[in-house]
Amino acid sequence: MLYISGARLVADKQVRIASTKIYGIGLQKAIQVRYRLGISGNIKIKELTKYQIDQIEQMIGQDHVVHWELKRGERADIERLISISCYRGIRHQD
Repeated sequence: MLYISGARLVADKQVRIASTKIYGIGLQKAIQVRYRLGISGNIKIKELTKYQIDQIEQMIGQDHVVHWELKRGERADIERLISISCYRGIRHQD
């Protein structure tokens, strides 16, 4: 098992499929990251080198808003809607 950005990636899956388990990374972003790093399309997570794993972590951390940052941003948006008492905000109130 490999953990990247708080997501557990299954070792037997291809990189582009396994990367979609990271909150905020969809199939297109996963393919884009793989392409920019020059990783083959059929390579599996267990076949990655330590250097490639570090590159993936670094690129996802720098270029994409993922996991806690994304959740924090979503929560801030909801709090703003609640504070201005708009219809969408009222639906989120307890």
